Amino acid sequence: MNPYLLVGIGGALGSMARYGSGVLVGRLWTASFPLGTMLINIVGSLAMGLFIGFLARTTPAWQADARLFVAVGIFGGFTTFSSFSLDAIAMLERGEVLPALVYVVGSVAIGVGALYVGLLVMRGAA
Repeated sequence: MNPYLLVGIGGALGSMARYGSGVLVGRLWTASFPLGTMLINIVGSLAMGLFIGFLARTTPAWQADARLFVAVGIFGGFTTFSSFSLDAIAMLERGEVLPALVYVVGSVAIGVGALYVGLLVMRGAA
């Protein structure tokens, strides 16, 4: 299949999932802290670690297409850090320095850690 089509369809699905998740969290969390984006980045990072770990363990014949559709498309659309960057700058512009620091450090550290945990889980899976 055309790689651009794989990424495009996956990206559309991931973006819709990100939007829906953000709306849901926004209904439950009304504070200005961008919890939805933070949770999406963490969950997406964990899912990416699990998926890439799975591909590395199994190396299926369809790996290249799956990586484009899921990792680049779906997860790329779901966890874009452009939303993260915009939220961080908006918080700083509102003078919310400590929450912005918690947001940036928490998203990056926990997201990277979650991806690592996902890889470890898949590497240790039987």
